[in-house]
Amino acid sequence: MAKIVIAGGGIGGLATALSISRQGHRVVVLESRDTFTEIGAGIQLGPNAFYALDRLGVGDEVRERAVFIDELRFMDGTTSEQVASMPLTGDYRTRFGNPYAVVHRIDIYEPLLDACRALDTVELRTDAKLTHYSQDASGVTAHLASGEEVRGDALIGADGINSYVRKQMIGDGYPKVSGHTIYRSVIPMEKVPEELRWNTVTLWAGPKWHFVHYPIGSGKYFNLAATRDDAATEAVIGKPVEKDFVLNEFPDLGEIPRQLLELGEDWKSWVLCDRDPVEKWTDGRVVLIGDAAHPMLQYAAQGACQALEDAVWLGDLVGTDPADFEQRFEKFNGERSERTGATQLTAREMGRQLYHPIGAAAKERNAMLSAFTPEELYQKVEWLHGGKAGLPLDGEGR
Repeated sequence: MAKIVIAGGGIGGLATALSISRQGHRVVVLESRDTFTEIGAGIQLGPNAFYALDRLGVGDEVRERAVFIDELRFMDGTTSEQVASMPLTGDYRTRFGNPYAVVHRIDIYEPLLDACRALDTVELRTDAKLTHYSQDASGVTAHLASGEEVRGDALIGADGINSYVRKQMIGDGYPKVSGHTIYRSVIPMEKVPEELRWNTVTLWAGPKWHFVHYPIGSGKYFNLAATRDDAATEAVIGKPVEKDFVLNEFPDLGEIPRQLLELGEDWKSWVLCDRDPVEKWTDGRVVLIGDAAHPMLQYAAQGACQALEDAVWLGDLVGTDPADFEQRFEKFNGERSERTGATQLTAREMGRQLYHPIGAAAKERNAMLSAFTPEELYQKVEWLHGGKAGLPLDGEGR
């Protein structure tokens, strides 16, 4: 039984701790903050996420908290006309084997955290910020900001888009600023007029902006996220903004989306960032996963899904012999990088071509999307949403 150190106690780090501990290893999760918790609001979970969650043993717990969505809607945000719709019941669930759902981030995080706490083989440590690592032929040392050293047979960097493990391993500088600012708010569902409480993920697209909303928290809350292509040049994380400022950023909204946006309270803003795909995320006994390896923009709704796939895939590969970690990490890297890199680039392209075009380009977009049948839309997303495309079910082929 090896000892594996994981830097980062987010969704990806905890999922990886579960996956690896169930292969018989001891795991130490180092969280830089003073508590294990999750910040942020709603996220979308495709069927591929549920395949991974089931493999991790927490699928039922997440389902109990999730809202299963009936439809993805793409609307023209200036005319309020529907452009396209992808039904998510019936044929969709039959095709992909699982539902499409939305959750508050905490509703996926807490089941993972509870499952880790229930295992004697997982140690969860707070106030443990990794600054760098060193390694030799027999293992890896995680050096903490406190001066402490944590020794293990391997190190997994799950420490997010600003990963210190990645900084040392790849050294590709700061994340790439997208030039897009997102404003987020979560309000009680009771404040939403009943006729607007749609069980859908609805996206309103306008010139250089879009607005998304859907229910979360078992339907008790309403998640609002409005994004502006404003040429922002510096990263911003959770900055409070006034309601009037947000409303003024979206002057061309149609009547219905304007009514919904005006419901928002306690708005906070983020400037969206990602990184270019890289081919290599390994350095001997050190490997990256999730946002540390392949951070992506929100537009494909796959950030958490891909981190969960990473966790299961790495757990299947890690094996039992510490002497094999370097080769197994390289195999993991080789098997995952094409898929995650394609997802990163797809998310960027969706933000450019689908969500924010202006004038004639927007009309062309509407014409293209409105021509697709549900079956054709399923074919478009099958490579992402299909569980078998994302991970080896029950260790197949391992």
